[in-house]
Amino acid sequence: MKILKAINKVPGGLMVVPLFIGMVINTFTPNLLKIGGFTEALSGVGYPTVLGMFLFTAGTKMTLRTAPRMLKRGFGILLAKVGIATGIALSVAYFLGGDLFGLSTLALLVAMSDTNGGMFLALTSAMGDKEDAGTYVPQSIETGPFLTMIILVGAGLANIPWMTMVSVIAPIFAGALLANLDEDLREFFGSHEPIIVPFMAFTLGQNINLMNVLTGGLPGVALGIMTLVVTGICCILADKLLGGSGIAGAAASSTAGNSAAVPKAVAMADPSYAAIAPIATVQVAASVIVTAVLTPILTSWMYNRVQKQRAAGKMPAAAASAAPKPVAAVPVSATPAE
Repeated sequence: MKILKAINKVPGGLMVVPLFIGMVINTFTPNLLKIGGFTEALSGVGYPTVLGMFLFTAGTKMTLRTAPRMLKRGFGILLAKVGIATGIALSVAYFLGGDLFGLSTLALLVAMSDTNGGMFLALTSAMGDKEDAGTYVPQSIETGPFLTMIILVGAGLANIPWMTMVSVIAPIFAGALLANLDEDLREFFGSHEPIIVPFMAFTLGQNINLMNVLTGGLPGVALGIMTLVVTGICCILADKLLGGSGIAGAAASSTAGNSAAVPKAVAMADPSYAAIAPIATVQVAASVIVTAVLTPILTSWMYNRVQKQRAAGKMPAAAASAAPKPVAAVPVSATPAE
């Protein structure tokens, strides 16, 4: 049986499919795995441990060895994406009572502020140049719940103890430190991150009831479209203003698969979010799927536009551009976790 191939045909499959299985178990047989020992450790109660492992491996992908121009463009795209996400989320919180057509401040902030790194690297490798792919190094700061927590606390929308936020960033910092000290460690942990993702998704799903899908489904699709359009435009403009072609900006218009884990992490730190975290998780997961389909289309459109401008002499050719490849060749579903 080709189970893994079937899972990878689903956008963000390694995150979405185990998440759905976990939700089914929690909805219809919530006590199935609650038999103690190692089995129960792989149920919803084990989520914090698996999340900690994931944050460590995510940290190993952060490296300081990159060119200044890459850093400038990367931070520009990062600030554009996180900035517009923060602006919209806080506007909803302060002026609309924290609800925009069924989308909470938490869901908006999480889905719009975190780029699917695997997809970004796949798309920029296929249609951009080496510098485009390198801009993801600063963008990797988005990974995990820490940035979301900082924004919510800074805006007075969450009451999270300082040490709780330190406990979130500590695994990321440890991973980044080791990765920068030893390239072999970075390669080892970074290459094994996909193994952790299904377990993280499965344990997360066992904290969600499928009935919440009925509430969060359609707004989640709208959230994905909003993420693509709004953050896509902002990131393309930022990329072009900083000397890029716009391809990297378009590739940053997605929602990271692992961001579905962030609402629950925030709720664990601040119980006042416990009621909306399950619905926010479903909505963010929907945004992951929608952007997994639409972001490659937007990036392909941007690539074709850039190629036409270069052919017409309106834009200089990239020094290290990759050979043209169709979007179908980009292994989007094989990079679900970022």
